[in-house]
Amino acid sequence: MRMIDLNCDFGESFGVYQLGQEGILPYVTSVNIACGFHAGDPLVMRRTVQLAIHHGVAIGAHPGFPDLLGFGRRVMAVSPEEVYAYVVYQIGALAAFVKAEGGTMTHVKPHGALYNMAAKDAALAEAIAKAVRDVDPSLILYGLAGSEIIRAGRAYGLRTASEVFADRTYQDDGSLTPRSDPRAIIADEDEAVKQVLMMVRDRRVRSLQGTDIAIEADTVCLHGDNEQAVRFAQRLYEALRNEGIAIQAVRREERR
Repeated sequence: MRMIDLNCDFGESFGVYQLGQEGILPYVTSVNIACGFHAGDPLVMRRTVQLAIHHGVAIGAHPGFPDLLGFGRRVMAVSPEEVYAYVVYQIGALAAFVKAEGGTMTHVKPHGALYNMAAKDAALAEAIAKAVRDVDPSLILYGLAGSEIIRAGRAYGLRTASEVFADRTYQDDGSLTPRSDPRAIIADEDEAVKQVLMMVRDRRVRSLQGTDIAIEADTVCLHGDNEQAVRFAQRLYEALRNEGIAIQAVRREERR
């Protein structure tokens, strides 16, 4: 049976937990929790971890650039050494809360500009993979399908999860259309569901240029920071189930 993980970026607020966002939790199987650099703070991180454990979803760290004003979406001139330190630091911060609450961290997914830069920059991707491996080699590394992040993770002996996006358009090379392009976001829910089913069931996606390209899909990213997020998550969840596709988190491999 074909299986897919549904993941959501979570806990991206400050001081007060972002009320209402937990409504998406019944329809996802893993969450990526902000670790304080692009968003999140200790109180929000703790509360978010508690909610994730309560709902039984897999918990991952969501490390980004130290750029609160730009929400981690601005390109920064950084070295691989800096990226390594950023990722180790943020995984460690979230891991402490997960341990304190009696949970288990399963994965790491880079955020924003760090994610997009490392998808194409082999040196940055290797720095991320090395950081994950050095902290805990049993953690799963999430990255854009077909990207340098996935290649680096495999090269460093990590289990990887190839990620696709429900509401983003693609280019012929398999990259995401930049957010600066007005066609980057799929606003039509019917089109978004259709794209996900094509990627998961048929292992292909149609680019903006009209080309069908092969794609590997282990996990689908759902954005939870808009008013329609919960409704769309429920709709996608039901559409996948109706196609006979099992929805479950990517399983972490325990190392002995």
